[in-house]
Amino acid sequence: MRRIVLIILSLAIIGTAFWWFNRPQPVIVALVAAERGKVEASVANTRAGSVEACQRTRLSPISGGRIAYLGVKKGDHVKKGQVLLQLWNDDQKAQSTLAQSQVASSRKRAAEICAIAENAEREAARQRQLFERGFVSIGVEEKARYEAQSRRAACEAARADIVQAQARVSVTKVEQDRTVLIAPFDGIVADIVGELGEYTTPSPPGIATPPAIDLIDDSCLYIEAPMDEIDAPKIHVGQTARVSLDAYPGKVLPGRVKRIAPYVVAVEKQARTVEVEVTLDNPEDARLLLVGYSADVEIVLDSREDTLRIPSSAILEGNKVLLYRPEDKKLEQRVIKTGISNWEFTEVTEGLAQGDRIVSSLEREGVKAGALVSPEAVNGN
Repeated sequence: MRRIVLIILSLAIIGTAFWWFNRPQPVIVALVAAERGKVEASVANTRAGSVEACQRTRLSPISGGRIAYLGVKKGDHVKKGQVLLQLWNDDQKAQSTLAQSQVASSRKRAAEICAIAENAEREAARQRQLFERGFVSIGVEEKARYEAQSRRAACEAARADIVQAQARVSVTKVEQDRTVLIAPFDGIVADIVGELGEYTTPSPPGIATPPAIDLIDDSCLYIEAPMDEIDAPKIHVGQTARVSLDAYPGKVLPGRVKRIAPYVVAVEKQARTVEVEVTLDNPEDARLLLVGYSADVEIVLDSREDTLRIPSSAILEGNKVLLYRPEDKKLEQRVIKTGISNWEFTEVTEGLAQGDRIVSSLEREGVKAGALVSPEAVNGN
């Protein structure tokens, strides 16, 4: 009997040891608690946006020619109406001088002819009075009258010559203006193509010819970003936006939606997008911008204050989470109802209570409903 008892005890010890060393080990998981806080629904651009100027013009002369005057350098601030560049136009200046001399000559000739016309009209009036008194014949009176009419017509023709000469002056002025580039607004010269004495050509439509001068109004800047066409109906003018710049990592600039393009941009092999323009709320932030900076825009569609939320990355397909049960240290699959969300947080309307802990390390092996788990130590605890 003693031998049998010893055998049974040995088998029990061996079985217990086998179970102990082969028992299932708990999976180490990271947990996060459902807590109250702010949740926002937002959309972001699909491709990098950029900083743009409210006014930007790429100026080129209407006609080609040699650069005779270059009054600015890259980076110069200019005023509206300032002459930036002028082509050689001595021939047109000569034509203008000639036209102006023709105006002066025409005026003198007209003055002479019109004086003769006035004298002829006075003579015709005297002959008319003499005819009425019977001192001259009808033929003499008619001759004087027709002479006055002829002289008056010559006077009018001379005056028309003055108008024609003045028109020639205007034509030469227009021709000279074709060789001059004038700043259409206050701004900064971003680029200049060409040097003094070089030949420059206009930029005809459809031909990628660099402009002679690129002028930017740096006093008014905005951010333009492409948004997916699916998100476009949710976006409205005046909505809050947040702008991030690669040039200033970690800095977020508050802004507002200024404009939504009324058309969809279709780029080959890319999603169809709608261009959205955003202006910054703080004028001081706008001083940080340079035209051409790449930028990302996040537009806030809706916001909830002090609502129950969990990390969006902790939600499985079908709005499911893995809830940690502290009483048996196992995971329970729980279906939840959600409200608004973004890439960081999701609002929970049903299925969880404040303080419930769910698994955030869903990518780890063995993490599933019913698994025995051990919470990951936080800060060494």
